[in-house]
Amino acid sequence: MTDLDPQPVPPVADRRPVARTHHGDTFDDPYEWLRAKDDAEVVAHLEAENAYTSARTAHLTRLRDTIFGEIKGRTLETDLSVPARRGDWWYYGRTVAGAQYGIQCRAPLGSPDDWTPPTLSPDRAVPGEQVLFDGNVEAEGTDFFSLGSFEISNDGTRMLYGIDVAGDERYTVRVRDLTTGETLPDEIPGTFSGATFSPDGRFIVYTTVDDAWRPDTVWLHEIGTGVDADVKLFHEPDDRYWVGADFTRSDKYLVIEMGSSITSEEWLLDADDLRGEPRVVWPRKEGVEYSSSHAVVDGEDVLYILHNDGALDFELVRVSASTPQGARETVIAHRTGQRLLGVDTFRDWGVVAYRRDGLARLGMLSYADAAVTEIAFDEPLYSVGTGGNPEYAPPVLRLGYGSFVTPGTVYDYVVDTGELLLRKRQPVLGGFDPADYGQARVWAPADDGTRVPVSLVWKRSFGEPGSAPRPVHLYGYGSYEHSIEPGFSVPRLSLLDRGVVFAVAHVRGGGEMGRQWYEDGKLQSKRNTFTDFVAAARHLVDAGYTTPDRIVAEGGSAGGLLMGAVANLAPEMFAGILADVPFVDALTTILDPSLPLTVIEWDEWGDPLHDADVYAYMKSYSPYENVRDGVEYPRILAVTSLNDTRVLYVEPAKWVQRLREVGADAMLKCEMVAGHGGVSGRYNAWRERAFELAWLLDVLGLAE
Repeated sequence: MTDLDPQPVPPVADRRPVARTHHGDTFDDPYEWLRAKDDAEVVAHLEAENAYTSARTAHLTRLRDTIFGEIKGRTLETDLSVPARRGDWWYYGRTVAGAQYGIQCRAPLGSPDDWTPPTLSPDRAVPGEQVLFDGNVEAEGTDFFSLGSFEISNDGTRMLYGIDVAGDERYTVRVRDLTTGETLPDEIPGTFSGATFSPDGRFIVYTTVDDAWRPDTVWLHEIGTGVDADVKLFHEPDDRYWVGADFTRSDKYLVIEMGSSITSEEWLLDADDLRGEPRVVWPRKEGVEYSSSHAVVDGEDVLYILHNDGALDFELVRVSASTPQGARETVIAHRTGQRLLGVDTFRDWGVVAYRRDGLARLGMLSYADAAVTEIAFDEPLYSVGTGGNPEYAPPVLRLGYGSFVTPGTVYDYVVDTGELLLRKRQPVLGGFDPADYGQARVWAPADDGTRVPVSLVWKRSFGEPGSAPRPVHLYGYGSYEHSIEPGFSVPRLSLLDRGVVFAVAHVRGGGEMGRQWYEDGKLQSKRNTFTDFVAAARHLVDAGYTTPDRIVAEGGSAGGLLMGAVANLAPEMFAGILADVPFVDALTTILDPSLPLTVIEWDEWGDPLHDADVYAYMKSYSPYENVRDGVEYPRILAVTSLNDTRVLYVEPAKWVQRLREVGADAMLKCEMVAGHGGVSGRYNAWRERAFELAWLLDVLGLAE
């Protein structure tokens, strides 16, 4: 676009006020009509928004292509994962250059005692390899493709898979005979993710959702029969609770789990009697969360239960599986500030996940004396978790590890010796050297004196942060006790290599600093999430790391609510705001129990429908209602998806219109065939991220 070209004109939606009255307060909502997703006028408006955004960013085409090329050039496109042992096979995934989706494969074990995964190479054939599922073949003819369930039966003869081709997170489950390659007649439509085989391979256990997209019912399907004969194992009538089901690693029990944001309950079914009566582990008690894991200790079936009954940061107890409501033996006592996250039990030992000083940690649990041996790592910031451990009695534990500067790494931890065996580190092409980058944590003082952790990563050749003001990409989330881990990102290198410092503000409402950190950023304390983020930005300015005209903030989903709130609260602190699938019309959504997931969310945000104080509090921060006249807003890009069932597209569509009313430079990009996670396919995802990063660099003055 040249100086002589006419500037694109943003689409202007009609104002058609709709009065919303609650607790004596009336709010006129002129853009609520955009909620009619199937209306041709609404679709035309969204397409006009996309055309406007495309025209406004046309000058970034070359930069987008460059960033896409950088992401692609740093990625080993043809690669294989580290095989995981299950039964008589090693299971692993392949990616192939030019292919959007992964390929699931397996190869036979060398011997029953073989616990060392074969070292696979893209340029060498794998002896005995079987291709189980090629996502590229299955996705042919679709604009969107997502795999929500995938499992192999214990005997290795059958495979189930659940596919969504719309982005609405409703999957159709099918079964394939791996000995013949035949797809069986069984077809189960409308399932939630996570369908699973019974241990004997005769049945499939799956979950369905209600009209509000809440998983509410667990079903049993016998392979070879019609879905009309499926047995309802459990139904949860309370709209606040989600339901799920899975088998214990020991294959002893089916665990049916239900939980709200603050309360949980589990029921057990014997795996060899799935049509029997389930029995409750602990009856639900408002405000008490727990989860159990089965083990056999000294010949007795026991449950290790992690719970917060009188223990804010949770404690671990052991009970008899036959009488779980009986005596509790304390295994790990509650310790304030050390948040126990989970326990995973194997035949001979357990693994405890916990968080201390803002970092996730793992400890090996001895059944004999309840001793916990922490697995140590050298870096000051890192993330670690278990994964790829389907066997019940392995001699090693598979771990996933990474940091801001260390690419994703797979280790096998030898339990008897404490040795960490490096199995693979994510290849990063193009001369990447971790030593070229630094990472650190600083602490920002909040308005009430709370110290908010802020993680930083940068490229050293541009100087250490604080030596001179630098452009900053500040990320935040701050809800549902979700923690933002210090993980590696290939696309992020395109920012770091242009001199941008990436920062994460670990604000209250997340889980980084324990359960109280979460409690202090939800319900009637939600504003702490927003003020913490502003405090983090202000600290980076005051400490000389950056200046307000060189900060771009980003957050998605509930983090998009954060973006909308800080735009209203402190617009002067940011040059730009990138809001992904943003929850910016929060009050309208939470007031309507017919919308997907609303009732479940009342434990997180409060119930403004029945509580006037909650209504007033939410209205005081909900971004859409609080767009202000006479304010110079930062540049804003909102990205959404038409088929998102978690945060509806209408929220950012309305928000952008309201922002433009007060003169803000706001753009909307709506994927017309996608869901909450955005587009499907890795190349599509790279192009989408390249679009966002190019816009971000443009705001920072680094587009050239």
